[in-house]
Amino acid sequence: MAKQAQTLFLEEWLRSNSGRDGSSGPPFTVSARAIIHAWTELRDSLQNHSFLPNHFQSLRTLFDSQSSLYVADPQARLLLSILSSSNLSLPHESYPLFLRLLYVWVRKSTKPSSVLVDSTVEVVARLFSIQFDSRKSASLFSQGILLLGAFAAVPVASQHSKTVCLELLCRLLEQEYRLIGSSEELIPDILGGIGYALSSSGMAHFARILDSLLGIWSKEGGPCVNISHGIMVLHLIEWVVSGFLNSRSLDKIDVFSKEFMEISRISYIPFAVVMAAAGVLRASSKTVLSGVGLDAVSSLRTCAEERIEAVARDLISKTEGFTNLVNDPEVAFLLQCVSVALVRSGPVSCRAPLLTCLALVLLTEIFPLRKFYTTILNHPRDNLAGMIYEVKEHLGSVLFKEAGAITGVFCNQYVSVDEENKGVVENLIWAYCQDIYLGHRQVALMLRGEEAELLGNLEKVTEAAFLMVVVFALAVTKHRLNSKFTKENQMEISIKILVSFSCVEYFRRMRLPEYMDTIRGVVVSVQENESACVSFVESMPSYADLTNQKGFSSLQKMEYQWYKDEVQTARILFYLRVIPTCVERLPNLTFRKIVAPIMFLYMGHPNGKVARASHSMFVAFVSSGKDANHDERVLLKEQLVFYYIQRSLEGYPGVTPFDGLASGVATLVRHLPAGSPAIFYTIHSLIEKAKNLCGEVFAQEVDMWKNWQGESQPCKKILELLLRLISLVDVQVLPSLLKLLAQLIIQLPKDGQNMVLNEIYSLVAESDDVTRKPTLVSWVQSLSFLCAQATSGSTNSKGLESEENSASTSSIGPLSWNRISARL
Repeated sequence: MAKQAQTLFLEEWLRSNSGRDGSSGPPFTVSARAIIHAWTELRDSLQNHSFLPNHFQSLRTLFDSQSSLYVADPQARLLLSILSSSNLSLPHESYPLFLRLLYVWVRKSTKPSSVLVDSTVEVVARLFSIQFDSRKSASLFSQGILLLGAFAAVPVASQHSKTVCLELLCRLLEQEYRLIGSSEELIPDILGGIGYALSSSGMAHFARILDSLLGIWSKEGGPCVNISHGIMVLHLIEWVVSGFLNSRSLDKIDVFSKEFMEISRISYIPFAVVMAAAGVLRASSKTVLSGVGLDAVSSLRTCAEERIEAVARDLISKTEGFTNLVNDPEVAFLLQCVSVALVRSGPVSCRAPLLTCLALVLLTEIFPLRKFYTTILNHPRDNLAGMIYEVKEHLGSVLFKEAGAITGVFCNQYVSVDEENKGVVENLIWAYCQDIYLGHRQVALMLRGEEAELLGNLEKVTEAAFLMVVVFALAVTKHRLNSKFTKENQMEISIKILVSFSCVEYFRRMRLPEYMDTIRGVVVSVQENESACVSFVESMPSYADLTNQKGFSSLQKMEYQWYKDEVQTARILFYLRVIPTCVERLPNLTFRKIVAPIMFLYMGHPNGKVARASHSMFVAFVSSGKDANHDERVLLKEQLVFYYIQRSLEGYPGVTPFDGLASGVATLVRHLPAGSPAIFYTIHSLIEKAKNLCGEVFAQEVDMWKNWQGESQPCKKILELLLRLISLVDVQVLPSLLKLLAQLIIQLPKDGQNMVLNEIYSLVAESDDVTRKPTLVSWVQSLSFLCAQATSGSTNSKGLESEENSASTSSIGPLSWNRISARL
């Protein structure tokens, strides 16, 4: 907070802290010559006893330059003379400008003349006491309140002048309060005048002014409430109380405590009480006192916290503990005020009602996604302009901008409340994650490609909601996952966090340390226990749910395609990444019935990242199983391999990512028993796939084989994988692999044979496997001979079509053989 001595214009400071964008425009730039000319014009007006339009324009010039204008005592006398002259007929709209310039004088002058101050008070009092009814306007009222408050706070003013100002200010607030609500931009001026008056008034006027401040919004015809008003009330009380504390005015602190903290008047509107109490907390948290002053501040803080808690309790009782939460604007507004008050008040003691209110404001007011989704789904699709405006307005609201700070206060409150209330808010957050997952799925499918702006703005809200969930989940993890709680309790909360994270995974747009720390913490708890692993896997949507739009009544007329459901895909991707960490503990039956169908389904997903995650899931399962049921798991692995190879190869090239396929094949070859039929099936399937792919290329890209290291075609990649298997398969499978591979290579064109043979030479030469190397050397020699024979046969069958071709082809035999022998 700016110190009181630095707050030149209180109303401008309040306006700048109101949280509203563009609440005050840039200052006007007026030249010094224009200012001098304006003062000259006003002097001429007084001397000529006339106030013409050019004089009003000069007055406007001075008003516009108030941020840089300095009004000395002589200029103040000039203004006062014009204002009190009976020979001048001033237009009604000039009075607020005169009062504003007098206000600039009294606030910027370090030591104004006490006589001039008293004279000005007399003139202003006469203006409002006698002539106000005929000149009544909101601007005159606001400038009058501001000026009267400022005069009451001037040290050189006589006690009589101060009393006159305070009495008149109280009367105007009590009788003319309806003028306050007629112009929103004037409220900071009125609050500024009230602030000045509170800082300098005695007990009698203090109570009346405070009554007006805290009760004026509840009066019929008074201003309408909004969060910006509440924030200004907060900072107004902060400024007043800071002044009392900094000046060690314990008597004024005592008066404030009695009038506000200890007396609860029916006329006080709850939102103003909450914000005023927050202002007390904010001021007291930044002031260091000792002795009696410290006791007074401690008592003041306790009372302020109790006032906020009382409003929170009343909110909870009205809504039956929020189990019967209805669309009540008053409840919604008070929730907003409580949250902003707690954010801006500094450190606050932990109290259960505050935690509950913060949870509700986060879920219903700051991230009102459930309300947005319901409105959109129940609204005609061709008439969503109102929702576009509402969501955009929400993104620019004070409350949404405070989302991060409110989440921080919420987590701080959570840490210190009792376990019962912790459990209540935890369940609220986890249920919210489920709700926004279901809601956003439907809305995204409905709006995709049609309302990009609305969907984009909704996802800005969901991204912020994701951050809130992550920060809260980390706080829960730190609190719950320790030795104070049973293993069962830790597993239960870990599963809830993982399920909730899966629901909001689509909204994750960045890598967060808090996210990764939470995942690591909860996964450890889950992977240690079989029942926890099973519970987590069973929380995954079923295959039937994934492939049907069951329960989406608003989308019945749309054709549902599971792979286009991006929200659902993100959730399944989360499961595909987490389940491998606990697959060792997962029973075979659970994997076969729940995980395998979904794994195979998403292997066919067009998004490469999702397909790779499915292959990684397969790799994790095939490489697992060092338990008592090893034989059963091996049998299941072999059963799954057949469909895995079929599913993978039918999508290659195109959908199946080669790196995922290669990883899966290498893993199954390593981990299945030696001589497993599944391995033979895999090799046969790969050979057939390679034949088909190479056959397609022969007629189209004859030059492809001339550069093996160039851009790899699908058939090259499959051949590379087969060559890699030479060093991976067990010796029982190796002969079959070599035979099938030889048959495939012989069918390749001459360039293809040479390229593949070169790769095999390198592979065999670099091998240090003494068991299989002799077999490989013999096989390569035979394969080279067969290739040479095939080439010769091909040449003979062509006859003597070309002499050049004949010479080139016949040269391959002996030369190739010598080269082979030398390299081996």
